Amino acid sequence: MTFVKSLLTAATLFAAAGLAAAPSFAGKTSYPLIIENCGAQVTIQKAPQRAIGLGQNSAEILLLLGLQDRMVGTAFWPSKVMPQLAEANAKVKLLTVEFPTFESILVENPDFVSAALPVLLGPNSKVAKRGDFEKVGVPAYLSPSTCLDTKNSKDAYGTRAQLWSMDQLYQEIDELSQIFDVADRGQAVIADFKAREAAIRASVPKDGRKLSYVFWFSSPSPSADAYLGGKNGASGFIADLLGGTNAIASESEWPTLGWEGIIAANPDVIVVASLDRNRWELDRTDAKIKFLTTDPAVSQMPAVKNKAIVVMDGQAMNPTIRTLYGAEQVAGQLKDLGLLK
Repeated sequence: MTFVKSLLTAATLFAAAGLAAAPSFAGKTSYPLIIENCGAQVTIQKAPQRAIGLGQNSAEILLLLGLQDRMVGTAFWPSKVMPQLAEANAKVKLLTVEFPTFESILVENPDFVSAALPVLLGPNSKVAKRGDFEKVGVPAYLSPSTCLDTKNSKDAYGTRAQLWSMDQLYQEIDELSQIFDVADRGQAVIADFKAREAAIRASVPKDGRKLSYVFWFSSPSPSADAYLGGKNGASGFIADLLGGTNAIASESEWPTLGWEGIIAANPDVIVVASLDRNRWELDRTDAKIKFLTTDPAVSQMPAVKNKAIVVMDGQAMNPTIRTLYGAEQVAGQLKDLGLLK
């Protein structure tokens, strides 16, 4: 958890206390605040006092900004909260670790909703559409990192034509900090992230081997197609940050591919997701590794035979505050394997 400890260092003085002072980087927010968000205009009349974080990244950003006392609920957690945010998170009601119902959100009488994924707030959302919240007077914000085209995609999470960058995450942190009138805190967190991103990129040898990666999130069963990180999502960003490439060419955010196709992609490294949820057996890291090393065909992949299998926080495969942490996890294991200098 080195990354998380370092990330929180810049915000420790205010994150735990909620409303404690932070170093001065930005001015106070002037309301009403109007933000262009994923093709919609969101108007915030005053700083929210009863916010809900839909999706792990949205909830963790709010907690990282020290806003737990202004949150009335969270939902949709594929992994446990960061340990350093656990105390703050314990003060906030957990609606469900899965998809909440629209009614369960409204019961909490929210005055602001921040969503991490289009399946939580997009046009085909399993929870509610932005217009549903507008009808009841609740401003709704969707992560800029996941404002993707879902109309022309078989992937419910959409497709991404350009490689994701941390700039979209910095935008999200900045906008949320403005919405809650804690812009100083947002700038402190962004500064810490930028320094860490630069440090990771600088640590990778420019003349090193350009490794190719497959990022395996999970699978419903060994015979089913695997859910993989798409080439332009957070997984692709991590590969690029480490001087490599994503072996999966699909622009879908979460493409599914059979193991024949994965074998044909012939990655140098297989990154398996560590998940705390228990939806499928292959959510478990040990089950993934057992499959990779015992399946008659998959076990013959060069990456498996070379033991180039590394474990990463599954939430880091989404464009989130954990993505840099995931990159550090992978880099550390690759150095131990001798695949990175």
